[in-house]
Amino acid sequence: MRHNKNYNHLGRTSSHRKATLANMATSLVLHKRIQTTVAKAKALKMYVEPLVTRSKEDTTHSRRVVFSYLKDKHAVTELFRVIAPAVGDRPGGYTRILKTGFRLGDAADICIIELVDFNDTYRAGAVAPGAGKTRTRRGGKSAAATSAAVEGEATVGEEADAATAPTEKKAAAKKPATKKAPAAGKSKAAAAPRATKTSGSKASAGRSVATKKG
Repeated sequence: MRHNKNYNHLGRTSSHRKATLANMATSLVLHKRIQTTVAKAKALKMYVEPLVTRSKEDTTHSRRVVFSYLKDKHAVTELFRVIAPAVGDRPGGYTRILKTGFRLGDAADICIIELVDFNDTYRAGAVAPGAGKTRTRRGGKSAAATSAAVEGEATVGEEADAATAPTEKKAAAKKPATKKAPAAGKSKAAAAPRATKTSGSKASAGRSVATKKG
């Protein structure tokens, strides 16, 4: 039965539970990320986030209150000097729980709990709202998209010409040379001597006939 169970006791006595959470909170503040079970991570989230909110007001009273929970002066210094300025504009939700699977042996749910503002991977991939949007007309393409398409077609055409140029040169080199047809003047000049030889042969034949008759 539930019987007014307000929080997870983690199977420990009150003093043991407080020591466990204080130790885990100190490790989270110093290393910005730790690996633990999901049940402990949820309990730690409720334990450490009020301390981060308290660190936004850097006073002697706030430092003493935080020290009573963390029990470590180095963690208190790190919280007030490094973490508090980084989360100054965030109104809560300082930690993130990422489930990573099950532990070998007892199959417990394992996760990573980390401070949101100290994850460089997520912060580098974040995009400002409205940065990737372009205003276009509903019925047609924008001028930027049209110009980009024209430039793309020109680039593709140049690449195609550059690719076919070597092929055309190779084909021209392999093609045998054709014989040139003789010019018109040369053909007439070559034909004239043949006609002269023919007429001369006929004249000589006529003379020989006449000589025999005489």
